[in-house]
Amino acid sequence: MLHVVLVEPEIPSNTGNIARTCAATGSVLHLIRPLGFDISDKAVKRAGLDYWHLVDVRVYENLEDFFSKNGVSCMRLFSTKAPRSYTDACYPDGCYLFFGKETKGLPEDFLAAHYDDCVRIPIRAEARSLNLGNSAAIGVFEALRQQGFPHMLSQGRMINWNEHKEEHNEL
Repeated sequence: MLHVVLVEPEIPSNTGNIARTCAATGSVLHLIRPLGFDISDKAVKRAGLDYWHLVDVRVYENLEDFFSKNGVSCMRLFSTKAPRSYTDACYPDGCYLFFGKETKGLPEDFLAAHYDDCVRIPIRAEARSLNLGNSAAIGVFEALRQQGFPHMLSQGRMINWNEHKEEHNEL
């Protein structure tokens, strides 16, 4: 199981997209306050998040509250300032993937305290950053790829249009 930790997320649609990624992958979503939006049942229903019931969402007052309630043995902090690529890190089962708020990223002191756990997604020098939802999806699916996509469908069911066309022509 993976854990996605959003530290002070500000934009509801980004968190909604990340929640959908968590729903599709069985990852736990941890939200660290303050949040820039409401996650009450009424607000979630109004936003059309019909998959919210599939997400294990846990909310904390701050990072100290989070760490006091979770035994974190492995974490990866995603930051544009990190020294190594996200593909150079390993993501064992139970790993926590941290992402910061859209306007500032993760707190500098937090990054400095966990320097060896920091990773970045390579982008062009001229680009400021990727969208938070995209970054989280990249991190989650890299971790799952390394783990062999446990408990996930390995293939879909696609219609073989050539066979379908031949059957249709015989009629």
